[in-house]
Amino acid sequence: MTASSPASSPASLDRLGYARSLLERHSAERSGPTPTLADAPDASLLLFCGDVPVLRVSEGGATCLLDPADAARAGAPAPELFLGRVGGRPAFAGALPADAAALFADDPAFRVLDARSVAVEGAVPAPEMGVLATAKSLLGWHARHGFCANCGNATTLSCGGFRRDCASCGTEHFPRTDPVVIMLVTHGESCLLGRQARFAPGVYSCLAGFLEPGETIEDAVRRETFEEAGVRVGAVRYHLSQPWPFPSSLMIGCEGEAQGDALVLDRTELEDARWFTRDEVRLMLDRRHPDGLMTPPPMAIAHSLVRTFAER
Repeated sequence: MTASSPASSPASLDRLGYARSLLERHSAERSGPTPTLADAPDASLLLFCGDVPVLRVSEGGATCLLDPADAARAGAPAPELFLGRVGGRPAFAGALPADAAALFADDPAFRVLDARSVAVEGAVPAPEMGVLATAKSLLGWHARHGFCANCGNATTLSCGGFRRDCASCGTEHFPRTDPVVIMLVTHGESCLLGRQARFAPGVYSCLAGFLEPGETIEDAVRRETFEEAGVRVGAVRYHLSQPWPFPSSLMIGCEGEAQGDALVLDRTELEDARWFTRDEVRLMLDRRHPDGLMTPPPMAIAHSLVRTFAER
């Protein structure tokens, strides 16, 4: 697969949610005693109430990199995870109960905004978004993996939060990332877009699906396209990727060349799918399509795939 360089430029990543990160990952610091919030008064803290981040309002926007003192009104976060460093300073993620959001919601110095909306709004600087994705994914993993999948006993946090250990059977558990292929399939001057019933009215997007064990990215693109739309795909090219912390996926953006244009839709997966010409796609991107059809917002990798096609 070959990369499409325009889509991976720094400017294009500014609008792609969670794709840029200030985080310096320090795996060497996880093998021994890791830094703690108590010992790092200069630390940055990504604070979540349940799975919703707390933002501190700043001039012209907000930041998800809080001072540890910002959490004092709600008590010590648990768990406390050491992510690495941001600008040379230790960076941590911490969780509070969901109802702790009320302690910040009425304070004009803070915003409590779900992670998807943070990306849609561009509520924090683009380079912070990848740190936010790391924090949300890791905290979510710890919330779901308190017990050993091997023997069922309780596990304990280790390596700053990048591992959980079982004292009963010795198994070490590591965070997982679920790979998802998302593809723009083209046939001549048209591209294939579909919609699910849960989509906002009028929105058409790229087809997508989880990569299965023992499957290449290229074959996953071909299988998912055939299963959902009945279209055989030949050549597959890599475009770019996007962390997607819902709960912890990696969207692998690809382009595929269809070997025909006949559609046989799986109606359990898709409400509709159709071929769109390049001119139609341009109208959808500009929100000027006569039928009110549109593409996903710029924070989604599907938007980048579709825009690349439209601008050729």
